[in-house]
Amino acid sequence: MRGSDEVEDTRIHVIVASAATTATTSSTQKSANFMAEKKKSMRARYAYGIIFLIPNLCAWIVRDYGQMIQPQLHYLKSCGTNGRDCVHTLGVLRVSFGCFIYFFVMFLTTFRTRKLFENRNAWHSGWWTSKFFMLIVSLVVPIFFPSDFIQLYGELARVGAGIFLLLQLISVIQFINWWNKYWMRDEEQKQSCSLGLFMSTLFYIASVCGLVYMFASYGTKSSCSLNIFFISWTGILLIVMMAISLHSKVNRGLLSSGIMASYVIYLCWSALRSEPSNEKCYKLKAANENGDWTTIVSFLIAICAIVMATFSTGIDSESFQFRKDEVKEEDEIPYKYEFFHLVFSLGAMYFAMLFISWNLNNSARRWSIDIGWASTWVKIVNEWFAATLYVWTLISPAVKKSKVVNYEDAVGQQRI
Repeated sequence: MRGSDEVEDTRIHVIVASAATTATTSSTQKSANFMAEKKKSMRARYAYGIIFLIPNLCAWIVRDYGQMIQPQLHYLKSCGTNGRDCVHTLGVLRVSFGCFIYFFVMFLTTFRTRKLFENRNAWHSGWWTSKFFMLIVSLVVPIFFPSDFIQLYGELARVGAGIFLLLQLISVIQFINWWNKYWMRDEEQKQSCSLGLFMSTLFYIASVCGLVYMFASYGTKSSCSLNIFFISWTGILLIVMMAISLHSKVNRGLLSSGIMASYVIYLCWSALRSEPSNEKCYKLKAANENGDWTTIVSFLIAICAIVMATFSTGIDSESFQFRKDEVKEEDEIPYKYEFFHLVFSLGAMYFAMLFISWNLNNSARRWSIDIGWASTWVKIVNEWFAATLYVWTLISPAVKKSKVVNYEDAVGQQRI
């Protein structure tokens, strides 16, 4: 009897061990499948970046070299007399509208996707032949739309491009805050803190050098009073941001304000660079008017910058979550697909505005991008708004804390 009991116990142990091994193997296999799907999803982001680059290049070709195909478009009623409504400014808007349609359809078809093994996840991360065909159709169909409709889209694209700039700005500020926390953690990590102070010093030196350079290049003449105002106001913004950041109730240190100072300097410089080339406030502009190699390289870098800005904003969905402490499960998607595609659809509107310099009536000069007074003012307003939003992120915790303290004091007095 005892021997049979021992045999039975051994069988039970073997069965339990086998079940545990099977469960462990199954769990390991599931984890491997989840990792494979996540890698596939992460690789898909770069494919969408390439897809977004294609309409950018098409918009450039239509704007700068559209006259070569213009005679062949005269038979299309939507393209107007001699096909002029399908090239230059309206041609850029048609390409942009096609790109917008493509990514907005992707937004709708991936909306509220949460798990890796949903059909919508497979659609987002695969089916590339079908999606490439859909891209071609999306770029071709707007050619047949009436010009009045495309003009209306151009007006809406201004709003969409503004929203894109706002999302990009929030993403940049969140990145600056993350960088500040990474380099300036606490007093115990003295090496990290010292490195943070060193980096903040570099950023402030770069900002001051940027101000000096802009004054020397764009504000040397009394006739350039608007440029002098832009640069001087930028310097005032830097001082205000630094003073608020060092205030005892804020106490955010110099690193975040130093990084933001450099970003604001860049926005101001970019705005001054966008001034029309016939202005005489920048002596080197006239030499770069005729499409020399520096202009061409700058143009290509600008196109890549558009794609990178859209890509980096699209993958930064965490900056726009109301709850930052959500714990992701193993089978959840690595980033929000609907937000990713929505940003790309807004990015389509943004690149259209850059190619036509935010002006629906005039076509931009060849090999130029984002040049004109409209572009200049958009960037200046973006700079001022960036500084305002950053200052609010500095003072909002102190304001909320003050309100809580005042509320608690009022409650305490009522109890007394």
